[in-house]
Amino acid sequence: MENIFKYPAKENWRELTSRPVLEAKDLRSDVATIFQKVSQEGDLALKELTQKFDGIILDELKVSAAEIQSACEKIPEDLKKAIQQAKDNIEKFHTAQIEDFQKVETTSGVVCWRESRAIANVGLYIPGGSAPLFSTVLMLAVPAKIAGCRKIILCTPPQENGNVHEAILYAAQLCGVTEVYKVGGAQAIAALTVGTSAVPKVDKIFGPGNQYVTQAKQMAQEFGVAIDLPAGPSEVLVIADQSAVPAFCAADLLAQAEHGTDSQGIFVATDEQVFKQTMAALALQLQALPRRETAAEALKKSRFILLNTVEEAIQFSNLYAPEHLILAVEHAEDLLPEIDNAGSVFLGNYTPESAGDYASGTNHTLPTNGFAKNYSGVSLESFQKKITVQQITRAGLQNLGEAVEIMAAAEGLDAHKNAVSVRLKYVNDGI
Repeated sequence: MENIFKYPAKENWRELTSRPVLEAKDLRSDVATIFQKVSQEGDLALKELTQKFDGIILDELKVSAAEIQSACEKIPEDLKKAIQQAKDNIEKFHTAQIEDFQKVETTSGVVCWRESRAIANVGLYIPGGSAPLFSTVLMLAVPAKIAGCRKIILCTPPQENGNVHEAILYAAQLCGVTEVYKVGGAQAIAALTVGTSAVPKVDKIFGPGNQYVTQAKQMAQEFGVAIDLPAGPSEVLVIADQSAVPAFCAADLLAQAEHGTDSQGIFVATDEQVFKQTMAALALQLQALPRRETAAEALKKSRFILLNTVEEAIQFSNLYAPEHLILAVEHAEDLLPEIDNAGSVFLGNYTPESAGDYASGTNHTLPTNGFAKNYSGVSLESFQKKITVQQITRAGLQNLGEAVEIMAAAEGLDAHKNAVSVRLKYVNDGI
C-alpha cells in the first residue's frame, strides 16, 4: 500500500501530517450567494434551497409539537434508554464544569472577580444525511441547557419523506431544545446568522457539517455571530505498542473511516507484529461493514506508520494534533503530560473512541484539521461568556491611584489620569 511508512525520517514527518485537501473551487462565492439570497428573501429562499439541494418541498419550516410527539412515540425503548444514559453522563460531566469564581483582593481595598452569563440565543446545526447525528444534539443541547441559554434553536435537513429523523427530535425534546427547523446546509447557517420570519437570529452557532456548512460558519463571523470552533473532516490517531490488541486498533480506525470519504485515520505503531496484525484485521473487518465503500475510500487517505518508540509516536502525534487520540499502550495515563495537542484522549485498550462519541460524558464536538494546537473542544464555557468585575474602596483608590496616574501619564492619556486624580482629591480632602 502507498500509505504505509516504515521508520520515516523526522524531516519527513510534517508531510505525513497533511490532511486530505477538499475541493474548494468557488466555495466562498457559492456560500456568499446563499447568504445574500436568504438575507433578501428569507423563508422563501430557505424553501427554494431545500427543494434544490434536498429535493423536498416544504409547507412549513418549523417542526410542530405534533411531529415531535409522533417521532418520540416511534423510538424503540432500548434506544430511548441508551439516549437517556448518554444524556445523564454528559450532564454529569458538564455540570461539574460550573465554576464558583472567588473574589480576589489584588491590592488592599481593590477587589476583582468574574461572573458567568449564558449566551442568550444559540443555534445548533445537526447533520441529517446518511448518518443523522442525534448524538450531537446531546453534546450541544445538554451544556446549552446547563449554561442557561434562553433560546436553543436547532436546524437539521429533512429526510426524503420531508420529516426530521425521529431520534434527532427525541433527543431535542429530551434536552430542552426550544425550536427545531427543517433546514440544512449553508442556508441553515445563513438563517441562524441573519434571521428570517421563521428562523430566529442567534448569537452563536454550534455543530459540524460539510465544507459548505463550515464555510458558512466562517462567514457567519463576518456578520457578528460567533461559532464554536473551526471544523473539518473527522480524524483519529491511534498509537499502539506491543500491548495493543490489533483487532481493537482496526475497529477504531474503521469507526472513524465510516464517517465519510474525507475522514482520516492515522495508525502509529512501535511493534512490527502489532502493525502487521492490525493491517490484517483492518482488511477483515472492512468487509463486514455496511458502509464499507465509504470506509474504504477514507482508508485511502489514511496513513499507517511504524516508528521506533512510543516517545517518537507522541512527538508525531503532537505535530499532527489529532481530533481524537487513542493511546493503546502500556501505562497510558503516565504519558498524558507529554500530550500537548489533541482534542480528546482515550487511554488504554478498553477505551474506544466511539464511547466518547456517544455516552462516556465528554463532548464529541472537537477541533479538527490541526486546530487542536490552539482550540479546545466544546464545553460548558462554550455556551457562556465571562464578565469581569472590580470594586474599589476609598482606601483602595489611595493604594492604587498613584500607579494608574503614572502609567496614564506615560501613555499620554491625561483624561485617564484625571479620572483617578479627581477622585483622589476628594478622598484626600476628606470630602
